[in-house]
Amino acid sequence: MNENCGLLQYLCGRVRRWNCPAFSNAATARALDDFPVEEPERDPINMSRAKVPDFLNSMEQQGIQANHQTYLLLLSGCLNSGSLTDAKKLHGRILKSGFDVDHVICWRLVDVYATLGYLDGAVQLFDNMSDLRVSNWKILISDFAGKKLTCKMLGLFSLMIKENVNPDETTFAHILRACIGDKVAFLFVKQIHAKIIHLGFGASPLVCNPLLDLYTKSGLVDYAKRVFGQLSWRDSVSWVAMLSGLSQNGCEEEAILLFSEMHRSGIFPSPYVLSSVISACTKIKLFEVGEQLHALVFKWELASETYVCNALVTLYSRSEDFISAEQIFSKMGCRDEVSYNTLISGLSQRGFSARALQLFEKMQLHHLKPDCVTIASVLSACASVGALHKGKQLHSYAVKAGICSDIIVEGSLLDLYVKCSDVDAARELFLSTRKENIVLWNVMLVAYGQVGDLSESFQIFSKMQMEGLRPNQFTYPSILRTCTSMGALDLGEQIHTQVIKTGFHPNVYASSVLIDMYAKHGKLDSAHKILRRINEEDVVSWTAMIAGYAQHDLFVEALKLFEEMEGRGIRSDNIGFSSAISACSGIKALNQGQQIHAQSIISGYALDLSIGNALVCLYARCGRIEDAYLAFDKIADKDNISWNGLVSGFSQSGNCEEALKVFSRMNQSQAEPNMFTFSSAVSAAANTANIKQGKQIHARIIKMGYDAETEASNVLITLYAKCGILDDAKREFLEMPEKNEVSWNAMITGYSQHGCGREAIELFEEMKWLGVMPNHVTFVSILSACSHVGLVDKGLSYFKSMSEEHGLEPKPEHYVCVVDILGRAGFLHRAREFIEAMPIEPDAMIWRTLLSACTVRKNMEIGEFAANHLLELEPEDSATYVLLSNMYAVTGKWDRRDQTRHMMKDRGVKKEPGHSWIEVKNSIHSFFVGDRLHPLADKIYEFLEDLNKRAVAIGYDQDRSSLLNDIDQGKKDPTGFTHSEKLAIAFGLLSLSNALPIRVIKNLRICLCRGTAGPTGGAAAIGRLIGPDSPIAFEPKSGEAICLITNVLPFIELIMVIVEKAESSDIPNIDKEKYVPSSFFCNCFYYYLGSNCRLVVSNA
Repeated sequence: MNENCGLLQYLCGRVRRWNCPAFSNAATARALDDFPVEEPERDPINMSRAKVPDFLNSMEQQGIQANHQTYLLLLSGCLNSGSLTDAKKLHGRILKSGFDVDHVICWRLVDVYATLGYLDGAVQLFDNMSDLRVSNWKILISDFAGKKLTCKMLGLFSLMIKENVNPDETTFAHILRACIGDKVAFLFVKQIHAKIIHLGFGASPLVCNPLLDLYTKSGLVDYAKRVFGQLSWRDSVSWVAMLSGLSQNGCEEEAILLFSEMHRSGIFPSPYVLSSVISACTKIKLFEVGEQLHALVFKWELASETYVCNALVTLYSRSEDFISAEQIFSKMGCRDEVSYNTLISGLSQRGFSARALQLFEKMQLHHLKPDCVTIASVLSACASVGALHKGKQLHSYAVKAGICSDIIVEGSLLDLYVKCSDVDAARELFLSTRKENIVLWNVMLVAYGQVGDLSESFQIFSKMQMEGLRPNQFTYPSILRTCTSMGALDLGEQIHTQVIKTGFHPNVYASSVLIDMYAKHGKLDSAHKILRRINEEDVVSWTAMIAGYAQHDLFVEALKLFEEMEGRGIRSDNIGFSSAISACSGIKALNQGQQIHAQSIISGYALDLSIGNALVCLYARCGRIEDAYLAFDKIADKDNISWNGLVSGFSQSGNCEEALKVFSRMNQSQAEPNMFTFSSAVSAAANTANIKQGKQIHARIIKMGYDAETEASNVLITLYAKCGILDDAKREFLEMPEKNEVSWNAMITGYSQHGCGREAIELFEEMKWLGVMPNHVTFVSILSACSHVGLVDKGLSYFKSMSEEHGLEPKPEHYVCVVDILGRAGFLHRAREFIEAMPIEPDAMIWRTLLSACTVRKNMEIGEFAANHLLELEPEDSATYVLLSNMYAVTGKWDRRDQTRHMMKDRGVKKEPGHSWIEVKNSIHSFFVGDRLHPLADKIYEFLEDLNKRAVAIGYDQDRSSLLNDIDQGKKDPTGFTHSEKLAIAFGLLSLSNALPIRVIKNLRICLCRGTAGPTGGAAAIGRLIGPDSPIAFEPKSGEAICLITNVLPFIELIMVIVEKAESSDIPNIDKEKYVPSSFFCNCFYYYLGSNCRLVVSNA
């Protein structure tokens, strides 16, 4: 009995005094007498739960009948001990004794069943009960809610409403809290809300606070706002629910405004609320507002709260104010994993990887266990600094800690191996992961793309879809970038078709990469169409299109698109600014480029490398040498593009000496020149005929292993051809492992330049026979070759084949070549008819070519016709007046010549003076017409005077009709040897050994002084002139100097220094406004002393 009484006390929670009014006094006395004075403590774990029925049996054996209170105490004991078995046995005794009709006992039994998880029994009892009250329903609903049995709870709630039992506030609160986080139908929630309003609880915080929480966590912010506005009074829970809901649903600005209202209401914010608002400031980059809240943190004495400090560390990390972030972090009294994760992640994302790794080491010293976020952030830091070994250690830790299979960790590990170029490790890890994560497939696509393995990339792309994974907005850009880098346009177009079918078109992620792909492959129309179909104003897509135009020399289109982008309110990024400035470089729009650069500074790109490089190129191409150097010096971390901008810019603007100086300076620095650098440097050497430095660069190309590159051979062919060393050019061409159309064009152009027209034609025919398609450049060279060897029919046939056989639309430079072919052959009327029948409007270059031919052929009628058109197009161009003046001179129309000179003077048109350069012993010497400022001027004139006397002595007389700058100069200078190029040549002959070639550069044309035989028609002469129109030849005396002047075929590329104002009757001028020069000439002088040949290359 003692033991049974003790058990009853234990099951009832050790109640020492009970109220048992139904017991008889005698029975109670007997029971109390059996109690020990001091009840021993019993361990509930060791006590047998089977003693509850035994206790009842003992009571019955002693004649004590269990009553209402007994069963309630025993049920409480079952609940305390957690014994469902005892509860069920007790339920049987209740039924046997007839207490199942006792309303209180039944509800207590329902509560016990529900609490112990026997919900079916609880529901069965509930269904059999009558006279149910709100409290009864609330008990079962509360139990269902506690067990997260939302569906059963809502079913019970529906039954409650059907039974016309109105829930109270607490019941609604239980129901709403249970619905939070469960996918409860919105319609059902609205019905509950309607019932709440109907029963008058719509303004109760007890009901509305969980309703607020439910709406905000379901993304129904507008409904939450209505509930919040209808509250009769708002407690701290109301404000927290609304603030956090707004912040979590992207309404950060509203959350901040609501916080201000809360502050004005006098409600003290909790640490959680304050951290939520600071996080909202971080999300929308209102860093200044966040800093103001930081000041309030001290006022409210919340600086020691970990939640608040973590939010502040995140704020300053995102604003890249890591000094403040670390100050807050260092002052934190209690740092948790979130504190370290926040700072490590921020540092890693902003490139401070070394510091992130240091913090990770410190975290381990404080015995804080890194989680998935920590490992992922540290792995990203390792990937940034290439710490592969450290990353592998973290990989091992992740395996031991059991977090390696986490999606974030797997992605970071793959990213590590990819960025460290350990593709094998990446593949092994990928194969060991679950394949349901599309992110991992995307990372592998990037991995194979980086190593240029298009085959593996496509296999991954195909296998992913076979596994049932649908590519997302990041998958397509990854595979398309690989197609772009590998030049696989066909495959890219197939994937583009799939993009459209899967509905991602015109998704901005895929569209921007598609624009880049098509633009880089020259399909600009396709790229532009995609841009116009994008509804979203995406800066990446616009700048990709602008860059595409600039890369394909469509500079005007690039700038128009940039202006349109700005007009639409799309703020350009660094790529857009740099591409626009590069476009300005292409058309030498210096002012516009400077304006765009100013815009980039305002937009926060003052120190951007790509913009700095573009600015260097702009100044260099526009010939602003000092500004180019200044912009170059401002670049902190110069790369190859920085150096290349100077070298190529100076070379293209004609400042080739500066280009070669920069190249030498680059070699002395730590920068390694690439193929583009060598190409620009060789071009600069070629344009200055600096064969010495050109050969030095050639040797450097071989040393660095670029000699097998096709591009290297192409520029070297051009170098040797421009310097007149055709044998070396031909050898370079023949030894090339692979030739492209540029290679053939360079060699054909070289032959054409040096009058080897038939060799050029033979090479052209071989090119076609081998299946190499000629382009526009090829036809300019071959038409020029036909012109110089007098093959009229052949040239016209080639011109016709451009459109009929090769599908090439002739450009203005090709029409110039045809006019030159007809004009040189004397077919001036046919040339005029050809011009009048042209499908395009003739430009100045075409009329100038015709006028030059008329001067040579002395055809004043057609010459004046051409001159009139020229004066309409370029009234301020001195070359037109000089050509017209000399045509009148050679035809004996002296009065008209004088009128032309006066007209030129009245209009303020000045002829550019001749200027020639020669390099002697690594120094550049300049000469002007009649120049006597050179230190060796007396020796130079003495040498030329002696040469002239010997020429006269052997009967050599000059034909001055071809002196184009001033016919009257012959009166002042009977020998005609004060021209700048003659002074330079004489200086070269005096200063250099006979074994060295003489190379002279001139800004204008070379004066042609034809020699005629003396009265005796003697065989001896001082010079020999080979001209295309009237060749005159003389045999030299033994040991005499022979001057050979040769006109070289027209060519299109910048093969020599640009002729700015050519004046010769047979040397047309360049249209400087064209991006690609149409047709221009160079001249080569060969000087012989004995059997030694010395070459002088002049104005190209």
